[in-house]
Amino acid sequence: MKRKRIIIMGAAGRDFHNFNCCFRDNPACRVVAFTATQIPYISDRRYPAELAGTLYPHGIPIFPEEQLEELIRRLRAEQVVFAYSDVAHERLMHTASRVLACGADFTLLGPDATMLASRLPVVSVCAVRTGCGKSQVVRYFCDILRERGIRPVVVRHPMPYGDLAAQAVERMESMADLDRFRCTIEEREEYEHLLDHGAIVYAGVDYRRILRRAEKEAAVIIWDGGNNDLPFFRPDLEIVVADPLRPGHETSWYPGEVNLRRAAVVVVNKVNAAEPAAVAAVEGAARSANPSAALVRTESVITVADGGRVRGKRVLVIEDGPTITHGSMPRAPGLPQPASTAPRRWSTRAPGRRARCGMSMPPGPTSGRSSRPWATAPPRWPTWP
Repeated sequence: MKRKRIIIMGAAGRDFHNFNCCFRDNPACRVVAFTATQIPYISDRRYPAELAGTLYPHGIPIFPEEQLEELIRRLRAEQVVFAYSDVAHERLMHTASRVLACGADFTLLGPDATMLASRLPVVSVCAVRTGCGKSQVVRYFCDILRERGIRPVVVRHPMPYGDLAAQAVERMESMADLDRFRCTIEEREEYEHLLDHGAIVYAGVDYRRILRRAEKEAAVIIWDGGNNDLPFFRPDLEIVVADPLRPGHETSWYPGEVNLRRAAVVVVNKVNAAEPAAVAAVEGAARSANPSAALVRTESVITVADGGRVRGKRVLVIEDGPTITHGSMPRAPGLPQPASTAPRRWSTRAPGRRARCGMSMPPGPTSGRSSRPWATAPPRWPTWP
């Protein structure tokens, strides 16, 4: 039987998951290559044979996305599967046009094909764009579980930037585990705050194995999404965070609009930092796209622990990478803002009511709230992602 030749476009996350779900053991298909983008240094390597399965004894090569047309021709690809997130709708269709012009099919895989079912309740926290404030919501749920005597178990969207085979299943419950798995700075940024809130954190490459292992010690699983991607696990409660500092993005970026339309709860975050008209615009878009979703407003309040240590000093700010590199934000919260206020807890109330969302940061240069949308405010200083 002739196997359909497929290229999967990705960014070291969704692409590997889609492969594992739909192609690893599928004798009708042959994935001839992955392409990589968004994250530096993740191309020019191989998806290892240990993870690729018996149909791929030599693994699968990973190439830079810039070589896409040449790869379609050279590898005689018949189908290209698009499998990464935080992409403008217009750019997505330009990418489809590149593929179709080469004669291949262009495909998006849906939730039914790629969401794994758990025997436990799953709460997913995703977003319409990267940098909306998912982490604050995840910490809130961790605190709820701890208050009830339940150790929170969080499964994080993948960031496998090192040895893929060694990172197939990562379980972390202490800072020492971050050293053991040789986590990058970006990975530590996503894991450390969860460990500080008493969570056991899972991540890696093979999410079917991760799910089965997490189920052995969890009462409920919290899915901590990455970028604006869809959950890998089928959620019982689907929470999606929107950002009024980027009004309009909730319906113009892939797959964030899919998240918006699926959500049971839409959290409109950063209302303290956005113009009222922008908040109203995002809420209007959410109601139009998903009338049945509950709307919750939250504030994202920035504080500094022991801010006196840096007051009046020249400080280097290392901002959140994805928010700056592909999140369409000229800067993240690290640059100086107006005077600070005390952080308050994030709490859900009746739909449409305002809640509070405190975000604590280690000693650094930020103190206070933004009084205007960052998306429209030009950066006053260089930003290092």
